[in-house]
Amino acid sequence: MKAFFMNRSLLAAGLGLALTATLPAHAASTTPAVPAPKLTETSAPPVAEPYPDTAVAHEQVEQAFALAKKTHRKVLLDFGGNWCPDCKMLSGIFALPDAARWLDSQFVVVPINVGRINTNLDLAERYGVTIKAVPTVIIVTPEGHALNGDGSKALGNARSMSPQAVLDLISDWNKRG
Repeated sequence: MKAFFMNRSLLAAGLGLALTATLPAHAASTTPAVPAPKLTETSAPPVAEPYPDTAVAHEQVEQAFALAKKTHRKVLLDFGGNWCPDCKMLSGIFALPDAARWLDSQFVVVPINVGRINTNLDLAERYGVTIKAVPTVIIVTPEGHALNGDGSKALGNARSMSPQAVLDLISDWNKRG
């Protein structure tokens, strides 16, 4: 599972080219919001270590925005730590096959390791969000406008949410821009 998220989050040049080639070019700044799929899974296994090293976060975010502009998707910034049970569960939900396909069609997903909520916090502050708990999820347009600063902490109880509830909430945020 760790490799799955590392490949998505590090945005290797080959992956970026493949995604660009498979998505149609749109005149609009972002892909139209597609509703979340109806999931058959009612739970998901947690991911043991969903977040890469703290040192790569700034580069990941920079690469994510470049790819988002090319592919007309939004950026989903997932702030968390490998010690956090809710973060591990959220990553497990994101890894469900139907959820992963939908997320990848709508967003460039970036898992950002905040350590013990003491590093990479400036990345959230760029969008008016102060991280006090994790997971914190921010959806940002390719132009840098946060769509859910008011609800960025709503997934903090991911362990008690169904996978469908998580995707529906993200889908609602996605419709904002």
